[in-house]
Amino acid sequence: MEEFNLRVNEITVTDIRRNLDPSKLYEDAIRHEPGTAISDTGALIAWSGEKTGRSPKDKRVVEHPNSEKDIWWGPVNFPLEERSFLTNRERAIDYLNTRDRVYVLDGYAGWDPERRLKVRVICSRAYHALFMHNMLIRPSDEGLQSFGEPDLTIYNAGGFPANRHTTGMTSKTSVDLSLEHREVIILGTEYAGEMKKAVFTYMNYAMPKAGVLSMHCSATADPRTDESAVLFGLSGTGKTTLSADPKRELIGDDEHCWSDSGIFNIEGGCYAKAVYLTREAEPQIFDSLRFGAVLENVVYDEAHHHVDFEDTTITENTRGAYPIDFIENARIPCVAGHPSHVIFLTCDAFGILPPVSRLSPEQAEYHFISGYTAKVAGTEMGVTELQATFSPCFGGPFLVWHPGHYAKLLSEKLRKHDAKVWLVNTGWSGGAYGSGKRVSLVYTRSMVDAIYSGKLNDAPAQ
Repeated sequence: MEEFNLRVNEITVTDIRRNLDPSKLYEDAIRHEPGTAISDTGALIAWSGEKTGRSPKDKRVVEHPNSEKDIWWGPVNFPLEERSFLTNRERAIDYLNTRDRVYVLDGYAGWDPERRLKVRVICSRAYHALFMHNMLIRPSDEGLQSFGEPDLTIYNAGGFPANRHTTGMTSKTSVDLSLEHREVIILGTEYAGEMKKAVFTYMNYAMPKAGVLSMHCSATADPRTDESAVLFGLSGTGKTTLSADPKRELIGDDEHCWSDSGIFNIEGGCYAKAVYLTREAEPQIFDSLRFGAVLENVVYDEAHHHVDFEDTTITENTRGAYPIDFIENARIPCVAGHPSHVIFLTCDAFGILPPVSRLSPEQAEYHFISGYTAKVAGTEMGVTELQATFSPCFGGPFLVWHPGHYAKLLSEKLRKHDAKVWLVNTGWSGGAYGSGKRVSLVYTRSMVDAIYSGKLNDAPAQ
């Protein structure tokens, strides 16, 4: 196809494998990628190498006259010269051209047909292709035939390091975004989550530019009343766990947009933390880790390939990626009306916040801007224990505009659609981390259920 060749004509390897089905990706992963196996439930077990979490300090955004005034420069968005971006781009393409085979995957970001973006991933690992097959929205066969040129292209050359002597590089890892080229270059890390979050970062630029609020949140809907709710929070605060609610329809577990029409999921799958996972506590997630899913950096026994979710030898950040339709009560397409409830999930490490609080619009803006929570061990490289942090908009590492831009959009939508806002502490109660106890998931689910039912709307508050 001519459109396809326009975008990948620099990839000169003979064997380009485009939009393969999971079965074929399984075969390639087992044959060609060391450390890959199949679990006793049928999920593909993969190892991401040295990096088992995101590397936010190695994220770079090209400083360009057309967009530099839009970007919130600082510790989240480090500037990169365009020349350095092009150097890394050439380095990535040169690496991909040395591989025996290259995978190309096309998919959509965003379930709203009016808002979705076309994404192309070019990588050398079948595990990465299967991961993004799960995380992007999968076009039909007809959709693939007419896919055309992408709105965003990811060159994943994570098996090859960045050159430390390239201007702007501070390590062998670099994740570079050019808004003008609409491209992401990944070097020096094979952690699959970098691709997922690269798509989200780009959406965090493109959607607000069009007046749509992009959000780091999960979302559900009541199948009886059709009322929707969104739950904000960083990784480890309960977004995915609380969205896997059998009493409600799942819209998505991590990334959404709020437009004039309502909310829609950005992704086609879920990426759940698997550490200490049990069927008793989280049956929907546990049962989704079957054929077609990816289990990342887990430990399993050689005899039966039974995964030990308690074993954190490799990392605490063990994860499972699976298509959203593996969840029985997922709503397909993943769209809903304007939310009735907005819930901020905060993992309070000091045991100070009450279990649940009702927020005024002004309080909501304050908590949204500050984004107080705690980083959970393993989510990012170098985080080995709980750390109190402030992450603007409950998604600071993925913002592009200044936090105030997102807060303004949220405030406008809260007031316009009369959504109620709640702060739920999923962290420690009765004392700080080390002395108190973490709030039980059973209690947290009960509080969230009470919010959905309306029981807390007129409850007395202190």
